[in-house]
Amino acid sequence: MHTVAILVLDDVVPFDLAAPFQLFSFARLPDGHRPYRVRLCAERPEVRTEGFGLRIDRGLDGLADADTVVVPGCDHSGPPSDAVVAALREAARAGTRIASVCTGAFVLAEAGLLDGLRATTHWMATDELARRFPAVKVEPDVLYVDNGSVLTSAGAAAGLDMCLHMIRGDLGSAVAAHCARMSVVPLEREGGQAQFIVHENPPVPRGSVLEPVLEWIEDNLAGEVTVAAMAERAGMSERTFGRRFREQTGTTPLQWLLRARVRRAQYLLENSDHTVERIARQAGFGSPTAFRERFRRVVGTTPYAYRSAFQGRTVSQASSVTVG
Repeated sequence: MHTVAILVLDDVVPFDLAAPFQLFSFARLPDGHRPYRVRLCAERPEVRTEGFGLRIDRGLDGLADADTVVVPGCDHSGPPSDAVVAALREAARAGTRIASVCTGAFVLAEAGLLDGLRATTHWMATDELARRFPAVKVEPDVLYVDNGSVLTSAGAAAGLDMCLHMIRGDLGSAVAAHCARMSVVPLEREGGQAQFIVHENPPVPRGSVLEPVLEWIEDNLAGEVTVAAMAERAGMSERTFGRRFREQTGTTPLQWLLRARVRRAQYLLENSDHTVERIARQAGFGSPTAFRERFRRVVGTTPYAYRSAFQGRTVSQASSVTVG
């Protein structure tokens, strides 16, 4: 049997722990036998997390003979102990496959296991991972990264995608598809985690000389908005307007405009039943083709896939509120 050891650290995120545990436990061979032996390991018998404690029977020695080690995310940013780092490094030297879920990537990075490799983590933590570990090539817009013997995944649900990917590589698509059905998740998801990032409306500097023109842009996204029109409304030359705009917003007028239009399109996809062609017009894109290309570039998936993922959730939530 293939042994999967899940390393449980203090303040572990319960879902990050439970997701790989359950998914590998769901796996069955055609003859009904379990291909994976799943164990929990910890530095100490008692592990604390928010709201409850966990008692773990296996120590760090449980990583030594494992075939795969999974490190769930934790709600704290402190470094792991020397003993945890040593155990992970020893497992890596032995050729053990090591994977992280969400912020578990920070633990692998502390152990030096991500140096020179591509890696990802939850989108809210990618900048911090890149800042603290410059030797790691952080990929902020993917669900998971497979470097062969070292894998990292984004948020908790992306940990499911990564584990299904490992199961499919180990045992084939049929076994992985069974695990996906048991978990009621797709075997593969379209797009990366960019589609789950909350793209706020571009910042409007309150009290600045640009505030009125930026609000005018927001009100006229469906129309033809040019840099010349923006500059004229601001009472500046185009050159001065471009310089002031970058100083006060950190981006160019056109990039600000495109980001605002994508955010408007996301809102309409989530909250209306308008066609993609109509939404393209309402958001100010010149054509449905231009809209689809820009949307995929920014969000990481197609408008149709985005609506499928998010409109159902919005409608479901609205229905429950109505019934309640």
